[in-house]
Amino acid sequence: MQLIDATAAERLYSEMGAAVEVSGGSAANTIAGIASLGGRAGFIGKVNADQLGDIFAHDIRALGVEFITAPARGGRPTGRCLIFVTPDAQRTMQTFLGVAGEVGPDDVDAALIKRAQITYFEGYLWDAAPAKQAYLKAAQIAHEAKRKVALTLSDKFCVDRHRAEFVDLVHGHIDVLFANELEIMALYETATFDEAVSAVRGKCDVAVLTRSEKGAVIVSPHDTVEVKVQPIAKVVDTTGAGDLFAAGFLYGLTRGKPLGECGRIAAVCAAEIISHVGARPEAKLAELIG
Repeated sequence: MQLIDATAAERLYSEMGAAVEVSGGSAANTIAGIASLGGRAGFIGKVNADQLGDIFAHDIRALGVEFITAPARGGRPTGRCLIFVTPDAQRTMQTFLGVAGEVGPDDVDAALIKRAQITYFEGYLWDAAPAKQAYLKAAQIAHEAKRKVALTLSDKFCVDRHRAEFVDLVHGHIDVLFANELEIMALYETATFDEAVSAVRGKCDVAVLTRSEKGAVIVSPHDTVEVKVQPIAKVVDTTGAGDLFAAGFLYGLTRGKPLGECGRIAAVCAAEIISHVGARPEAKLAELIG
């Protein structure tokens, strides 16, 4: 993932071929997945009062997600991510944060966070200074209300840019951590995945570490749970695989499921999302998890 400005976003879009346009955003995709599973969720994020902002707000509310943040008027437009998917289903993302990069402490809805079992952050927004303050404020509110806080590291390049700050965030404020193999190795600067597992153990309540076709490993202070992948006919687009894995895991966790069952639900959700283009579920996930 590479951050770009508005000019680059317009240029790249003009040079793209026919595209599939769908609401996105890493944390928003996770929240959409939780809603598709039948969970209750709210979303805090910024859009502008423009066409893309109207579409995003409509789509997330149509899922039953609580989204009450007022749209900005003027200033930066709604953010967007231009994703190029190669025939092997791998993706390159060019992201213009737009007004989403202006999420700050004043946007934190304390009442919403106190009502939520878990407040979930995406690592991508750590590039924006106001978001850092918002995350720390939200984490404090959640923990004072005896609630939990979750974070996805989002991208190895995010970790490389903010390693020391991410370590402090994980060790001091995060209860549930999501990362893929490369991200967790980058966070602790280890040569192997097993070393990274040892490094993260006990630093938070649960670390959920995905490994693509190798499945996932769930690490708690005293246990390690292996999660197998769910077979699908063809991998079409890996965009959103981590987002929906997080959705399934968080859904299971908030319903008191054992870690292994949380992982199974997560794998089912990830399998659905990589079977088609786009990072929002096309099937009703509640009907797939059994």
